[in-house]
Amino acid sequence: MALKIIDHGSPEYKQMVDLRYQILRKPLGLTFQDEELEREKNDILIGCFDEDKLEGCCMLKQEGEGTVRLRQMAVISGLQGKGLGKALMIFAENIARDRGYKRLTMHARKSAQGFYEKLGYEVCSDEFTEVTIPHYVMEKML
Repeated sequence: MALKIIDHGSPEYKQMVDLRYQILRKPLGLTFQDEELEREKNDILIGCFDEDKLEGCCMLKQEGEGTVRLRQMAVISGLQGKGLGKALMIFAENIARDRGYKRLTMHARKSAQGFYEKLGYEVCSDEFTEVTIPHYVMEKML
């Protein structure tokens, strides 16, 4: 398993968009818009690879002074529960810390709340609907 930062527009990025579509969007009947993907140019794009095959990903987007937001966390269905998500989160947190961020926040799907709580994240909002499903704002000080 290799964790690394992915370049926007690269072949690895194309794998990332496809994985996010298959895991996060397609089950909800949603797609990506070109403008949405274009806005990711300045984000920190992170992938977990087995050789050249992307198995999991996430991204970090600057939210404000000292705050970065985790977005689009996805792991291949057959590999969920095998530690890839945890490894991605630890890697993302370390990158955020190295770049001077003090707080990591996210809009977490309600179904993933327990996963993030085990990693030290706390719910800091009421439940809300985003992309047609329930979410919470969660955060952790780095």
